[in-house]
Amino acid sequence: MLTTVCKRWWVLLVRGIAAILFGICAIAWPGLTLLYLVTLFGVFSIVDGVAALILGFRGEADGTVWWTMVTLGVLAIAAGIVAFAWPGVTLYVLATIIAISALVRGTFEIYAAITLRKEIDDEWILGLSGAMSVIFGALIMFRPGAGLLALTLLIGAYMLALGVFAIALALRLRMMHRKWAE
Repeated sequence: MLTTVCKRWWVLLVRGIAAILFGICAIAWPGLTLLYLVTLFGVFSIVDGVAALILGFRGEADGTVWWTMVTLGVLAIAAGIVAFAWPGVTLYVLATIIAISALVRGTFEIYAAITLRKEIDDEWILGLSGAMSVIFGALIMFRPGAGLLALTLLIGAYMLALGVFAIALALRLRMMHRKWAE
């Protein structure tokens, strides 16, 4: 499993770059209308979902599919489609979609970090990323009435940090892949 993930380190890199771009946009324009925020979230969710599907369907070298990654990808794509299909949703509904997506993502990342702790070094990066997602999702879930400006800045900071963690993990996996390829 680890060898396969290391070969596809670039998928995590793409996910990290998408998260950082999303975060920069959210912070640069904190006064975005709900429509633009929904659009940004929809684009990120679809890119993230496609990346997860690629990892999941490629799975192991023996053809085993990683159903957790496929499930995560389908959920992310569904969240993106919902965001595009109903752009007039209220902030409350958008906040709930974002919170659920972050909670599910974080749970899967924590599970993966625990599962891989004996196979990779620095698994704490993945675990910390998952914990951050769970905390972020819980904060949004329990305070959906927060102002759009505060929510936008919080989302921007979350996405920047998530992107940095994803890129750090991708580069670590790339280094492991190169070491094994020698």
